[in-house]
Amino acid sequence: MSKKIIFTNGLIDLAQPRLGSKVIFKTDDFFASANRIIDPLPPVFKEGLFDKNGKWMDGWESRRKRISGYDFLIIKLGKPGSINKINLDTSYFNGNQPSMISLEGCYSKLQNIKNLKWKMLIGKKKIKANSHHIFNTSSKSIFTHIKLNIFPDGGVARLRLYGNISKENNSFGIKTINLASLLNGASVIACNNEHFGKAENILAPGKAKNMGDGWETRRRRDRGFDWLILNSINGRKIDKIEISTHHFKGNFPKYCSLQAAFIPNKKSSSSIVKSSNKWKFLMNKINLSANKTHTFKNTLMINNKINFIKINIFPDGGISRFKIFGKSIL
Repeated sequence: MSKKIIFTNGLIDLAQPRLGSKVIFKTDDFFASANRIIDPLPPVFKEGLFDKNGKWMDGWESRRKRISGYDFLIIKLGKPGSINKINLDTSYFNGNQPSMISLEGCYSKLQNIKNLKWKMLIGKKKIKANSHHIFNTSSKSIFTHIKLNIFPDGGVARLRLYGNISKENNSFGIKTINLASLLNGASVIACNNEHFGKAENILAPGKAKNMGDGWETRRRRDRGFDWLILNSINGRKIDKIEISTHHFKGNFPKYCSLQAAFIPNKKSSSSIVKSSNKWKFLMNKINLSANKTHTFKNTLMINNKINFIKINIFPDGGISRFKIFGKSIL
């Protein structure tokens, strides 16, 4: 079995709807709804499916422009954040993709989009049919809105904006919070396998919708176990821990363990993974059951500060959500 480690470096897609992100303006989406461009699922092609305006396409597609100008849309991010990497996907758009694109961003609390002042993130770039286009940015700015420009018209299947939720305005006070919440800025930095479901899903709000909305590894055919490491909110006085296996009925892990550490200085993901085997245990070899929320009381690291957690599942399988409650520290 492959020993390859998946490094996400703590980046999450800031455009995903479960963070509250949404398309708030588009110049035109005659052929395909602009809202589809931030659909969290991969795009699909439906052979022979047409609607009243033409071929059904899984993405945003404007009509053929017969006047000067270009089309664009604006996404309001559910959580302000910095953007490090962009994936613009034109899957299944072949002959109807834009010629070029550019991307702009801004930080604003204004409601009127006409007053937004844009900063260039990606200058005009040529794009190809049916392809993933990866762009890196060097901007350290925090953004609330993103504007995608397409020249002059056409279709884009998906737009992913990978970055970090800003923690600048997080003020949790003395209340107990979920330190592993995606909405609070927690993120996965590495895992050994996410064959059937992304590791990030376990940090999402609410109850999982189905098995695909959790973290699930492939069936292990060798010795060992599967794991992920998440960067939580800096916290202490860990009280309650919840591990949910909802929807995992014949494929839940037999048992799990949790390890944690506080790493005050920035380190590479690879060095964090390497050191994780020596972290202290929050819980050790706790049995899990099918389709259930398991609630545990922390007794091993009551007063320790933590900001990284390693979840080990034995030998493989899926969990849908993970929550760990404690006090936030600055």
